[in-house]
Amino acid sequence: MSVNKIEEYWHIYAIENELNMSIPDAWMFGDGSKEMGDDLGSLVVKGLKTGTCAAHCVYDIEGEEIQKVGQYDIVLDGDNNPLAIIKYTNIDLLKMNEVTSDFARSEGEGDLSYDYWYSEHVKFFTWELSQYGLTFTPDILLVCQTFKVMDVYKDRV
Repeated sequence: MSVNKIEEYWHIYAIENELNMSIPDAWMFGDGSKEMGDDLGSLVVKGLKTGTCAAHCVYDIEGEEIQKVGQYDIVLDGDNNPLAIIKYTNIDLLKMNEVTSDFARSEGEGDLSYDYWYSEHVKFFTWELSQYGLTFTPDILLVCQTFKVMDVYKDRV
């Protein structure tokens, strides 16, 4: 990852948009693999992915703060290069088995169906929670985040 590239990207965007803020978090979607980072990141750039979710308990375990409405983040590709700047528009805490089909569709994955979203997220959360010695249950509390793409890096190069 080129930290300078990420910092430069944010610096230019912040100046253009008169934002007096420090560089936001920069991260890739998925399980940390290049493939998943590239696949999910490309959905963001294409405008298909405007939502994501994470297990609430992982925030607690890792000591991370839950995103806030209005917060910016930088989405990275599978090689940790900047793809886009996003801004959170809604944050909800929901049990996985209470997530709506509209939110599932906002994640932009597969055939956009709730069934696809649910089965893929069962696999993901089963894997992720196992990393912490935890077991997946359908009523796991999720942090469901909706965001807007504010800027796309490739449009700048």
